[in-house]
Amino acid sequence: MNILIIGSGGREHALCWAVSQNPKCETLYCAPGSDGISEVAKSIPIDISDSVAISNFCKNADINLVVIGPEGPLENGLADHLIAAKINTFGPFKEAAKLESSKLFTKDICRASNVSTANYKEFDSIKDAKKFVAESPFPLVIKLDGLAAGKGVTISENIPEANKTLEDIFFPDEKNKRVLIEEFMPGEEASLFVITDGYNCLSLGGAQDHKRLEDGDRGPNTGGMGAYSPAPVLTSEIEERALNEIVKPTIKEMADRGTPFKGILYAGLMINDGKPSLVEYNVRFGDPECQVIMMRLGGQILDIILNCLEGNLSLSKVNWANDHALTVVLASKGYPYEYNKGSLLKNIAKIKEDSNLKIFHAGTKKIKDSFYSNGGRVLNVTARGSSLKKARKSAYDTISKIKWEEGVFRKDIGWRGIKN
Repeated sequence: MNILIIGSGGREHALCWAVSQNPKCETLYCAPGSDGISEVAKSIPIDISDSVAISNFCKNADINLVVIGPEGPLENGLADHLIAAKINTFGPFKEAAKLESSKLFTKDICRASNVSTANYKEFDSIKDAKKFVAESPFPLVIKLDGLAAGKGVTISENIPEANKTLEDIFFPDEKNKRVLIEEFMPGEEASLFVITDGYNCLSLGGAQDHKRLEDGDRGPNTGGMGAYSPAPVLTSEIEERALNEIVKPTIKEMADRGTPFKGILYAGLMINDGKPSLVEYNVRFGDPECQVIMMRLGGQILDIILNCLEGNLSLSKVNWANDHALTVVLASKGYPYEYNKGSLLKNIAKIKEDSNLKIFHAGTKKIKDSFYSNGGRVLNVTARGSSLKKARKSAYDTISKIKWEEGVFRKDIGWRGIKN
């Protein structure tokens, strides 16, 4: 098969790495790809917002399958365009992708399907939002109704923090801005990944990520500073509840509306006293959760995707090893705000990678034989082990060998999952 994966980050590097291990994969492309991804797939410099260019490439290269990584192209309707052109595509239609691109749409789906989620109020005026904040108990969760690269959610502990968040969202242009202000749900977060053909679903298990920049879950929200899988808090009993009480009702409601969701549905969960509630949906593999899921799944992800698209999802079974995976994000100093590019990442070539240790490139550029930083999140050092503790040690031992003066990383990834 000739396969094209859309995207350029660590998530797409992990997808390419996993898919390339399946013998069904003959030629693997990634658009636009990256210098790091080019080690496992042919990078194609195409603007992923240009559906016509991608469609033309697929026809010229005789592509048998397209897997869409990021949320942006899904919101823009890339899957709609490719499927209309009779190109086999894994990713939801634009209307179904609203489960991520519009938090208000998701709230409406939750209400219609009786899915447990946080109570909320919506605002399109900063004046009304601030008035509500002044009269509400804290903490509060403030969400931008739209895509924000995983950084559109803020937990505010007091009125000044909440007002600053609202000002950052609404100013300088208040037009067409909408926010949700939610009650804070106590508990522990985890992510559940489910592949669905629009009617049937198959769980790909869970992971837990670390959104805050600094150790101890402090500092600003980021796109994710690390993750691990499986997540101990997501027991088999809680996973079953989440499937039956949250995911399956959502899939049914989408189908009943004539917009079945086909692809990977990522349910962000808050688990409290054994009960899962929905925090949010994403309509693609999470980043960096994808890295740990792919580390554990390997090449079988391609078979599962093909079964989903061919209507044989019920025949799929995930063959998990009794293992754990953990990834640590190395980011540029200043991320998630302003940061510099172009600093040298030393010793990467000296690190021996195998099926238990991979460095996925999230934002690098190769010049001659050396890699340089080229983004906010730069590397995902990902390790697998027979225990979470061993996977964690392997990842951090590897990081100690990488010499990068301009990099930062959390030193406590996986702390919730490791019981001393």
